[in-house]
Amino acid sequence: MSTPFVNPLSIPVLGFCAFSGTGKTTLLKQLIPELNQRGLRLAVIKHAHHNFDVDIPGKDSYEMRKAGARQMLVASHVRWALMTEDARDGDPELVHLLKQIEADKVDIVLVEGFKKLTLPKIELHRAAHGKPFIYTQDDNILAIACCDDTELPSELRRLDLNNVAQIADFVMEYANSWQAPNPALPIATVDACTLGSDKNLSVSQGLAQILSHVAPVTEVEDIGLDALDNRVLARDSISPVDVPQQTNSAMDGYAFAYQDPLPASFDLVGEVLAGHQYSGTLKAGETVRIMTGAPVPAGADTVQPRELANEANAKVSFDGRIQQGQHVRLAGEDIGQGQVALTQATRLSAAEQGLLASLGLDRVTVYRRPTVAVFSTGDEVSQPGEALNPNCIYDSNRYTIKAMAKRLGCEVIDLGIIEDSESALEATLTKAAAQADVVISSGGVSVGDADYIKAVLARLGNIDFWRINMRPGRPLAFGKVGDSLFFGLPGNPVAVMVSFLQFVQPALRKLAGETNWQAPLFPAITDETLRSRTGRTEFIRGIYRLGNDGRLHVTTTGNQGSGMLSSMVKGNCLIIIGDDAEAVNAGETVFIQPFADLL
Repeated sequence: MSTPFVNPLSIPVLGFCAFSGTGKTTLLKQLIPELNQRGLRLAVIKHAHHNFDVDIPGKDSYEMRKAGARQMLVASHVRWALMTEDARDGDPELVHLLKQIEADKVDIVLVEGFKKLTLPKIELHRAAHGKPFIYTQDDNILAIACCDDTELPSELRRLDLNNVAQIADFVMEYANSWQAPNPALPIATVDACTLGSDKNLSVSQGLAQILSHVAPVTEVEDIGLDALDNRVLARDSISPVDVPQQTNSAMDGYAFAYQDPLPASFDLVGEVLAGHQYSGTLKAGETVRIMTGAPVPAGADTVQPRELANEANAKVSFDGRIQQGQHVRLAGEDIGQGQVALTQATRLSAAEQGLLASLGLDRVTVYRRPTVAVFSTGDEVSQPGEALNPNCIYDSNRYTIKAMAKRLGCEVIDLGIIEDSESALEATLTKAAAQADVVISSGGVSVGDADYIKAVLARLGNIDFWRINMRPGRPLAFGKVGDSLFFGLPGNPVAVMVSFLQFVQPALRKLAGETNWQAPLFPAITDETLRSRTGRTEFIRGIYRLGNDGRLHVTTTGNQGSGMLSSMVKGNCLIIIGDDAEAVNAGETVFIQPFADLL
């Protein structure tokens, strides 16, 4: 029976499998130097079926390990070795072993043994041994290295077991063609679907449906640099100049014309300050003192830093290695005149404003801001700052929705708390649709809510009430009231924020002109086991941090109740568990969605 295997590295892993006595180790001892000569950097993992020691009894490292050190690292100026005591009943875990490899220092990992794992392998076979083939029980065999008297089906890749160069060719071919698989994101991208009578949707289906109904605004305006923050560019910004505009020095130093060999010293003939230039042309053997950002004189092509130069009596000598063209920024190397500096649909922030200013542009064309109208429903909701009515709660949802919409650059109209009556709701929706591109309410969209809400929405527009297979945030209403988009978000405070992040945010970004935006997701190691349920996407409030291993790690904020706003304050991300998983074990990789954009 095969055991599943998922390569945890960003480099290929290739196994060599065979029955004992076929010559795996002999082949690898010949193959490794052949591949090294071809420039392939190798790591090798060998499965030993017996107790072994790599220390010599009597040596300090051996004695300290035997004294009880679980890990013993021995290092010298030529190598280091880490020995770990890890007694277990079964075989060692290849995935764990692979994670110990410094993947940035090798190109491929060759594995001897572990033949039961579903990793790509070369099978070694000798007909004279009378052993059965492994490939008949293992679909992961890529090729079979065998002797001449071995009979194979024609569709199998055949290699000569005695031809090391041919096997090396295959390994090189595999290494060069290997591509890391795309990570399986917890929320897949799907096309908008026809719902029919089924109102149970996955997160992907709900998002696709919503985005299929969103058309970006078309109205534009020209505004100045200071007003550009968080606006969306309506046209490509074309650079009217080269950036940088002149070939200039990247540091304080000395500019000169490179020649090989360099003279022992150069004649100092002048100085160039930022904002000034050297009027002449440097000749061979001449140099000028130059400041960072100052134009490089005609005839010069190289700059040596001041700290690696010695100046005395109008002569300059240089220390250290010098490469032609070093520390020189060429005119237009960042952005050339006539090139696109920023593309249409770019959301502008401080960096983009600075770039536009560096081009000399003081006004650009942006899309108008979308307008969002927000209100809350329910007689149980009280206005903050007023006395809390019996059996009521303060309205928090309206404020989180408004704040997130403003962070997205929207104009916000606050319509307050609407009483539970058909006439009040109809008047509010009619007013909101006349003023706003998007109308957002919270509460009143769950199963069992007052029928008049659905009746009013049906009269004024076309609204679908969905049950999204997610937690938190199952109930969601979406459609149109008049010409305005309508979102009916759930009533629980955390569910409101999660629903906004997953559905309202993408819609508002597309409406504002950010047509290709996707939520940023990052892989992280979970430090605790996370529970979910197959068929439902789980959004868990989490806290991510940079671990000692240089990777992102994440833990939950604790209790995940839908009404616990404190969990959103404590957290800095959502941990997303896809609808195909029941649980994620501690130490496994999950995807997180940072709060940085909106919260």
